Amino acid sequence: MRPGPGEPAAGPWQAERFDVFVQSLMSPPARIVAVDGRGAAGKSTFAERLRAALGDATVVHTDDVAWWHSRFGWAEPMIDGILTPYRQGRDVRFQPPGWAPRGRTGHLEVPASTRTVIIEGVGASRRELVPFLDVSIWIQSDYAQAEERGLRRDMDRNGFDLAEAQRQWQEWEAEEVPFLEADRPWERADVIVAGTPALDHDPATHLVTAGR
Repeated sequence: MRPGPGEPAAGPWQAERFDVFVQSLMSPPARIVAVDGRGAAGKSTFAERLRAALGDATVVHTDDVAWWHSRFGWAEPMIDGILTPYRQGRDVRFQPPGWAPRGRTGHLEVPASTRTVIIEGVGASRRELVPFLDVSIWIQSDYAQAEERGLRRDMDRNGFDLAEAQRQWQEWEAEEVPFLEADRPWERADVIVAGTPALDHDPATHLVTAGR
């Protein structure tokens, strides 16, 4: 696995049972878990798998908070709108700043009774959020494989041709790479999970990890 700019290769890698991983992750119970990683690293898939395993959990995507606001300037609305009220035991009902000007209706909602909130997205474990987090997970991916996966995703989801998908990806990377090189979230990760694992394992029951 060849990670992205500034990021050291993790290891040694090991395959472990997902149920054992979750049990360890939640001992002691974690109220806020960050799932961080580069674009197309496998964060959303992992966050949904974790949510399903936990049962009483809600996923908040940083892309929803950042939507038509700022790719990486969303720390303040995430803290004020999501993390602070949830930590204070209040129901969360928050409309991110970019929604109304673009005609997006609705709110991000997290009941106060929710056991665990999973913050998912590039920068989910960024420095500004650290005081609110119980567990930080970094999804390490092969840089080239993640790009290939991201281009296919954007073409399928958005109807882009290859040229447009590459243009959009390059615009994203122009901000993502310097942000991650400056923030270095992998250095604060409690555990590193392989998003493009090379180690043989059963993906239905296991995952590949390093750093514990």
